[in-house]
Amino acid sequence: MVRNGFYRIIQACVGVFLRLHPCPLPRICEGSGSLMQIIWITKEEGKSNLLILTTPGTLRRGALDDLFAGLQQEGIAYTIYSGIREEPDIDHIEEAVCCYKEHHCDGIAAIGGGSVIDCAKVAAARIVRPEKSIPQMKGIFRIRKKLPLFLAVPTTAGSGSEVTMAAVVRDGQAQSKYPVEDFCLVPAYTVLDARLSVTLPQKLTAETGMDALTHAIESYTNRYGSRYARDYAKKAMVLIWENLPLVYEDGTDERARSAMLRGSSYAGVAFTNAMVGYVHAIAHAVGGRYGISHGLANAVILPVVLEAYGKSVEKSLAELADAVGIDGSDDAQKAEAFIGQIRERGRRMGIPDHLDQIQEADIPLLARNAIREANPLYPVPQIWDQKRMEEVIKEVRKGRKSC
Repeated sequence: MVRNGFYRIIQACVGVFLRLHPCPLPRICEGSGSLMQIIWITKEEGKSNLLILTTPGTLRRGALDDLFAGLQQEGIAYTIYSGIREEPDIDHIEEAVCCYKEHHCDGIAAIGGGSVIDCAKVAAARIVRPEKSIPQMKGIFRIRKKLPLFLAVPTTAGSGSEVTMAAVVRDGQAQSKYPVEDFCLVPAYTVLDARLSVTLPQKLTAETGMDALTHAIESYTNRYGSRYARDYAKKAMVLIWENLPLVYEDGTDERARSAMLRGSSYAGVAFTNAMVGYVHAIAHAVGGRYGISHGLANAVILPVVLEAYGKSVEKSLAELADAVGIDGSDDAQKAEAFIGQIRERGRRMGIPDHLDQIQEADIPLLARNAIREANPLYPVPQIWDQKRMEEVIKEVRKGRKSC
């Protein structure tokens, strides 16, 4: 109990700090075809040589062909790095840094999902802090130096990384993930162009959308969050709740895709000012250990953790239920119905109700890693010890027998 009280004091102090020093926001360009704004932004910023981080799939679909042609026409050189796969590994980040230096670039454009943008963030940090290794940047405020010109263009509505101060790194050798957080990691510019996400596969649409929903809900249910953060979290949750089923069923619905991009960014603003919680801590632990995608891990873990929180989140979840028209006679019923709807929506999109990749013998280690990440900084509704964390991870592993 003494330790819990100490943790709450630290969390309250972090909450006060974030109220007094909210995370800065990037300048946002939005709308169909806004990808081409990268050309004019680069010229206005006086830069002439971009490192473009993206994925092989984005290149293969030809989504960036017009951008490349426009850059050439305006005399802006560019180099492409597309080595990132499922997660931003330390090796990918170091390769991107070498590419930037070798080609004498003076700006970075990250065009892809959260993994691409996170990779670009930490690569930019390594460029301005060459004396620091990536593990030395783990945690909060370890960089504290302005990045090169950095533009973020999300092609998925999930991570919210295009507006946040956070990046997640996977250490393949250690089989772990950890966050790197600093105000300087917020991109200078963010471009929200729905045309880039209309070809996103259903599976990725579902997993990234549930990731964004998790950001919004964890931000809203955390303690010590400001009204500013909670307002963004609720707006994000409503946009995602209404539009995720639409884009899952019809990926070409550009209006709904645009709403999802906005909702994901709102959720990013929310959690970068209110932080995440045990859902993310467990997701990072299991994702790092077994290579499970972050969105899938969050989607499975979210209802399990919300249920485990019990009465401590009933009021917050009831407010979110009210926002999307879920009925109930009191807060407890609304919260229960809300969690049930999360499970049902996941089921309809092919999300499993458990992660059978988790090995029972690994659960103590996974619990320790989750606690190490979350305590004491994440202002979670309840503070869990090792035993309680293990119990919840066991529930994630086996699922609900009634489902």
